[in-house]
Amino acid sequence: QVQLVESGGGLVQAGGSLRLACAVSGRTLSSVHMGWFRQAPGNEREFVAAISKSGGRTYYTDSVKGRFTISRDNAKNTVYLQMNSLKPEDTAVYYCAADRGTGFPVVRTRGYNYWGQGTQVTVSS
Repeated sequence: QVQLVESGGGLVQAGGSLRLACAVSGRTLSSVHMGWFRQAPGNEREFVAAISKSGGRTYYTDSVKGRFTISRDNAKNTVYLQMNSLKPEDTAVYYCAADRGTGFPVVRTRGYNYWGQGTQVTVSS
């Protein structure tokens, strides 16, 4: 049973920072690419960032480049999303996801095999 559990969400003022964590169990973290997605009410779930199995490659959606950093600690089976300079438009439920495929980056939700249940991030103006 593969399980992903997000944590670290909360309410933050615009310009502030949060660090999300995704703890993975049931599968060796190094065997999957990892991604972060977010979904605001009424919107489709959208890609935010991805990191390759080894951590050697990362990919970000344009709106978060320079502000968000995805990282992974395979020894701890944990993936992180450091979010700085947060904006109200970043408000969403954030989900981590695991992709057992070989291609990178994958930005479609359908390309990921395992999903967490999400953590709410709210950025006030």
